[in-house]
Amino acid sequence: MSTFDDRETAFENKYAHNEEMIFKAEARCNKMVGLWAAALMGKSGEAAADYAKTVVIADLEEPGIEDVVRKVAADLGDLSSPEVIRAKLAELMPEAKSQIMNETG
Repeated sequence: MSTFDDRETAFENKYAHNEEMIFKAEARCNKMVGLWAAALMGKSGEAAADYAKTVVIADLEEPGIEDVVRKVAADLGDLSSPEVIRAKLAELMPEAKSQIMNETG
């Protein structure tokens, strides 16, 4: 294998690792938003955890966060707005990334 092939393989591995970390951080952030929304709805414990899982699953419908925003906004109704949910996602993403990095570090 040539040096070029080695570098190409290393780059592909790094790209795959970065994509995996992004996926995990987004899933963690969605879970955190789900727990936040569950608390607004008066859910706690296992009911809150179960709801958070549905939020994570909702993110698999389409690229981006709008599928999560739609689901959480529909579930919360008058308790929140899409703008507040987007802001909460933006607020929690750095924390989610930090948690993921600390777990894999």
